[in-house]
Amino acid sequence: MLLAAVAVLFIGLSKAGFGGGLGMLTTPLCVLAFGPRDAIGILLPLLCAGDAFSVYHYWGKWERANLKFLLPGVVVGVVIGVQLIGRFSARELNICIGLLAVAFVAFQLLKEKIFAAEGAFAPNHKVGVPCGIGAGITSTFAHGAGPVVSVFLIPQQMPKERYVATTVLVFTWINWIKLPFFVVDRSLVDLPVFAPEAIINAQTLGQSLIFLPFVPVGVWLGVWLNRKISEQLFMKVVYAMTFLTGLQLITGFNPAKWLR
Repeated sequence: MLLAAVAVLFIGLSKAGFGGGLGMLTTPLCVLAFGPRDAIGILLPLLCAGDAFSVYHYWGKWERANLKFLLPGVVVGVVIGVQLIGRFSARELNICIGLLAVAFVAFQLLKEKIFAAEGAFAPNHKVGVPCGIGAGITSTFAHGAGPVVSVFLIPQQMPKERYVATTVLVFTWINWIKLPFFVVDRSLVDLPVFAPEAIINAQTLGQSLIFLPFVPVGVWLGVWLNRKISEQLFMKVVYAMTFLTGLQLITGFNPAKWLR
């Protein structure tokens, strides 16, 4: 429960604009608390709540044209991701989420070198659709589409506020696109695009409501931290935590056994 509370605080922190990479730590921490499938279902309503704060704060400051390049692929990626979730065991999902977490840290450390070339990238469907598919799949598995979306947005060399606002807009759409696929049970709607069982159900929704107050608290904490400490220092700690949590999910190592 403590891990989950911290994870949900990170949703608010990231939505407040403090440390865009914080969201990637949220899912691994909740997986440790609840298991992979429940964690994914518990987090989506909380992410949607966090999006509401962000959209209000950044309203109209985004580059909306990016949606037409990314969203067609996102829909396809979400449909693929929902089908794959039902085909993996909890252990295999843990490994997938752990690998995404470790890859995210590596991407964050290397992105400045990757995008060092001069000249802004002009977004297009040729690149946007594959990035959208990748974002849809990784977001469905682990709410972890951040690196894929960044690969598409960072080379456009937008001003910081516009970049953050555009990221907020894109993830708001991704999360709302996922929502019906997570709620509907295939036994109720005989369509193969939905998961065999609803990922968001009465039990996961109840857990989401318990942790909902931590989202605005995280937003407030993000605003406060922005005034108190360096974002660079804080993010180094977050990247270390994300990397170690990812390794734990991959290896299955459980330090709590030492206490028994």
